[in-house]
Amino acid sequence: MNQTFVLKCGGSTLAALPDSFFEDMAALAARGVMPVIVHGGGPAISGTLEKLGIPSEFVNGLRKTSDAVLDVVEMVLAGQINKEIVRKIQRFGANAVGLSGVDGRLLVSEPVENAAEVGFVGKVVSVNKELLQTVAQSGFIPVVAPVGISADSSQRYNINADTAAGAVASQIGASQLLVVTDVPGIMKEDENGVKQVLPVVTVQEIEEMIASGVIYGGMIPKVRAAIDCIQGEVNEVVIVSGSDPRVLSRVLSGEAIGTRIHKPN
Repeated sequence: MNQTFVLKCGGSTLAALPDSFFEDMAALAARGVMPVIVHGGGPAISGTLEKLGIPSEFVNGLRKTSDAVLDVVEMVLAGQINKEIVRKIQRFGANAVGLSGVDGRLLVSEPVENAAEVGFVGKVVSVNKELLQTVAQSGFIPVVAPVGISADSSQRYNINADTAAGAVASQIGASQLLVVTDVPGIMKEDENGVKQVLPVVTVQEIEEMIASGVIYGGMIPKVRAAIDCIQGEVNEVVIVSGSDPRVLSRVLSGEAIGTRIHKPN
């Protein structure tokens, strides 16, 4: 497989990234450094459900997914958002292929433990890495919508994008996963009251900062999402801002940018 890294990004965040982000991605792809992109799309799903008059609720951060909700999830993620991302990548000179976890049994899934409460929400049990390898080796960036499929292909599942990204990264052997957001990393005020990016934190330190109020508001779901990506072989998640110039190239070259979250020992 070409040199590969996994990039997780919310659908709305990815759509709002500057042109320079996609130019950097295309330059990396031209050198054989291929991202595997796993995207979300929660706000767009919520907006479509509201337009259609379909009730939507969350249980412990997971969207309660009925058959009707699942139809919308698949339509928005695998259709609208996935193809928007593919179009944008191709506009800047790289080639991309949009996939959902259903295609080629890419994300074989089973129900989460609290399925009685949340409905058709799944967890990934295996990733068809050969499919991703074939796509990447053919010179195309895989763009993955996190809709899972049961082993016998009888049931679709709504998969949390962060846990899907962690599963993909782990099963293709990526030790590091990039989470692209609209913030430069986890911020903390210094003794002068100036907010600084924390270059390295552990999962335990994040929990302590949430408890003490250092991490608050909209940053809490961002860091919890990053923690969800740390599973299997993934030892490090890097939170970066997509608006930083050449952010992908700089992270991959080892530059200290953003916040690196390390797996607990």
